[in-house]
Amino acid sequence: MVGCLAAVWGATGCGNDNEYNPPGANARVGPVLIRYAHLAEPPDGPWETGDDVPFYAWLFNQGQRSDRLLGAKTTVAPSVDIVTADGAVRGPVALPTGKLVELEEGRVHLQLRGLRQQIRGGEFVWITLRFERAGEIALQVHSQIPTYVDDDATDVPGLTSPSPQ
Repeated sequence: MVGCLAAVWGATGCGNDNEYNPPGANARVGPVLIRYAHLAEPPDGPWETGDDVPFYAWLFNQGQRSDRLLGAKTTVAPSVDIVTADGAVRGPVALPTGKLVELEEGRVHLQLRGLRQQIRGGEFVWITLRFERAGEIALQVHSQIPTYVDDDATDVPGLTSPSPQ
């Protein structure tokens, strides 16, 4: 497990797969590593103007002192909230030293509120994350591309349903 976690943070290992390119944006601000940063997959076609869109990422604090994710901002939405798994707004996210913090579905994550524009799967947007000690970093992140769509969900060219078995 430790070898696999090391691979997540940029080392080689876990099957010697040096060509693996994980999804999402990867960056570093001070001692905080940011991995797999992306907007959630649109459920039924593109994200539309006015939608609230989940933002997911993994955060790892390599520093000697704890830090906190205080918030975020983007030009594609008037606000970004830190929310619980059920969508309730909450305060900053603690980043203890040496611990992986996963901002993802079913857990605490960021929520872009009231999109100003349509965003299709695969498109990129800028988001700035703000940390208490590490400071700010602007990331270009993509909206996850849907892996499949139900037959009646959309007729957008290029999106396919899983084949029957």
